[in-house]
Amino acid sequence: MEIREARAFLALADELHFGRTAARLHVAQSVLSRLIQRLEDQFAVQLFDRSTRSVTLTPSGEALVAPARELVTMAERMPEIVRRANAGETGRVRLGFAGASVGHLVAELMIATRRERPGLTVELESSQLSRPGLERLQDGGLDVLVGRWDFLPREIESRVIAREDLLVALPASHRLARHPQLSPQQLVDEPWVVLPGGSGATLSHRLHLLGRHGRFVPRIVHTAPDSATELLLVEAGEGIALTLSGVRDSLPSRGIAFRPLSADLGSVAVRLAFRSGTTEPAVRAVIDVASLAFAKDE
Repeated sequence: MEIREARAFLALADELHFGRTAARLHVAQSVLSRLIQRLEDQFAVQLFDRSTRSVTLTPSGEALVAPARELVTMAERMPEIVRRANAGETGRVRLGFAGASVGHLVAELMIATRRERPGLTVELESSQLSRPGLERLQDGGLDVLVGRWDFLPREIESRVIAREDLLVALPASHRLARHPQLSPQQLVDEPWVVLPGGSGATLSHRLHLLGRHGRFVPRIVHTAPDSATELLLVEAGEGIALTLSGVRDSLPSRGIAFRPLSADLGSVAVRLAFRSGTTEPAVRAVIDVASLAFAKDE
């Protein structure tokens, strides 16, 4: 059923008079008759009982009224649906993030997106660590990604949404826990628990810088799959870890002391990363919302 045929059918079902319906549609009565006849041929049923005195709907015609009305309504809505999608007011955005340490930022971004663009759907995918998360972003498996990188590939852009401080996590009973801050030289002989490294991974890069400041090569004893496991290993006395204020504030750590460094290795940026030149309206809308919601952190 074409839209023109549906409109003609509904108008005739309403008027039950060919002359009045033709005038209402601004067509000749013969054109209206051909439209209705074509519909009846398509469905191989009679939709109207016609006589010289009256026109009435058949049971088949009655059954067709609601679907025809839905078709016309959808057709009338299509231009607005397309306009809203093109304006980034509707659509789906796949957002990846590393884990609980950035969860509060992801929640804040979702709240801002729901407020500014309530028609958008944001789908979350967690456990997207630095390197695998970037790979999924590059190959199109994700649209945007919240994470921490000191270096990003040329084809990836980002917006800074928060800044964090570097900290050393060590067991509360550790001999260095009594110091208010730690120098690189104090950490020379310590065993380290680290997260998976890879291209641009912030903590891997900063641990390398820390070693350069203290003139040592970090002795890595464990590579943990995530920050929660890393802190568990630290609490168990397996080693110490270079971590972030966001991790300290987001994960339980009763048996762990967090100490700042005396050496200035710089703050760490939490970024919303996306593919350079992306033109998808929904994705651009989320980027714009993030730029406004976290403007103070740029």
